[in-house]
Amino acid sequence: MILFQTLMADVKAKTLVKPEAVAVKKGRPRNYDLGNGIYRFSRTRMFHKKAIYKFLDKKTPKTVKPKKPVTIEKKINGEKNGGTRIVRLQKRRAAYPTTDPITVHHAKNTFRDQTRYVRPTLTPGTVCILLAGPHKGKRVVLLKVLKSGLLLVTGPFLINGCPLRRVSQNYVIATSTKIDIADVQLPDTLSDEDFKRKRDKRAKKEEGDIFRQKKAQYKPSEARKSDQKVVDKLIITAIKKREDKKMLFTYLSAMFGLRSSQYPHRMKF
Repeated sequence: MILFQTLMADVKAKTLVKPEAVAVKKGRPRNYDLGNGIYRFSRTRMFHKKAIYKFLDKKTPKTVKPKKPVTIEKKINGEKNGGTRIVRLQKRRAAYPTTDPITVHHAKNTFRDQTRYVRPTLTPGTVCILLAGPHKGKRVVLLKVLKSGLLLVTGPFLINGCPLRRVSQNYVIATSTKIDIADVQLPDTLSDEDFKRKRDKRAKKEEGDIFRQKKAQYKPSEARKSDQKVVDKLIITAIKKREDKKMLFTYLSAMFGLRSSQYPHRMKF
């Protein structure tokens, strides 16, 4: 008797399982991807399996929603009132603005007001490698970071022919070689305004002007040439103070290039 009662209790416990505990098996679609975009059934096969041909000519009638009336006709009592009058269901606004609303234009954060961020490796005196422009591949000395965020570099010009230039930090590789230029006093004229090109206004077109006038080539001013001589003298004297000055002069004059099986992301500059 006791054995029978225990068996019945086990059966009841198994049957009274909560539906939440049972894991619901999700079915697999009939047509699934076998790999590389190839499906189990073709488009023609699925056309017949879904019986799409039964619904091709079937057209459901378009249901037209009834439009809500805008006005209603009301009966007006009195002999001289005409009997009826058409009245709007929704009244119009009583007042309309005479002027357009004033849109508030918030102050724009212009480019000249934004702060410039430079990589921590780009400090004054660092020897960099140019990656773009007419002097790409040359090693230059970083003088300072200008207000516009551009880097002011020089060859010096007497060593590798690279003059004073502004370069973006995106087109520069910073090397571990550094020259101590903390005591070097650069000219105050070396700023963004000094490097701006002066563009003259174009004259009105006349007959035959396009053939007679030629585009004027850029020529450095006398002030730029004098600044270049001063900066070159300061940098070269800073290099001569080092013990490895001969090796540094040859390092700056040599062009940078990659041979076969050399990858820049694996190299330590």
